[in-house]
Amino acid sequence: MTDFALLPAVEIETSAHPDAAVVFLHGLGDDGHGWSDVVPALRLPAALRVRFVFPHAPETPVTLNGGYVMPAWYDLYDADLGSRVDMAGMRATRERIERLIARERARGVAAGRIVLGGFSQGGAVALHAALRHGERLAGVAALSAYLADAANLVAEAAPANRDLPVFMAHGTADDVVRYAWGESARRALEASGWPVEWHAYPIAHGAAVEEIEALGRFIARVLAV
Repeated sequence: MTDFALLPAVEIETSAHPDAAVVFLHGLGDDGHGWSDVVPALRLPAALRVRFVFPHAPETPVTLNGGYVMPAWYDLYDADLGSRVDMAGMRATRERIERLIARERARGVAAGRIVLGGFSQGGAVALHAALRHGERLAGVAALSAYLADAANLVAEAAPANRDLPVFMAHGTADDVVRYAWGESARRALEASGWPVEWHAYPIAHGAAVEEIEALGRFIARVLAV
């Protein structure tokens, strides 16, 4: 594993001495603060003791945006799904996320009490990393996202997470991450045996209140003791 520094992050604990964690990755051009205010809207049960970790992506030149430097989990080459993702950058980000998971393990949180999630580019990372993680996680959530390397997923998936619960949600009017890309990811996951909870909303590239509440129910269910 490359010796990356631990990503800086916004952390929110719903109670003292958390025994569960949600690591949630923002979208392109955003930072961890952008999603940190969503915690109350999830309406999690008071009994759940969760540490939310919202890391900040590194500043990265993005080819699709004319080389402009912005917070990005990996470079984007093209608007087309099949040729857009810098997979070397994706793998590097996966290592960084593995380090965040390892820190939660060192803090006493069992792997099976960790949810990995993200929005848009962050959701693509969450799917890529969670399904390849060596220890069983609690679940993965991908909002307005896609599979970055569908062709190699089955071969690279970790046995421990071959049936990991997956939450996916997408806006039917999304013109940034196309709705069809999300549906394609859903079909690929289900065809390979992953249980996908799918939600569609009549919105563009963003998140609906109902979507956040559905995500909260998913988190509560997979973290239920």
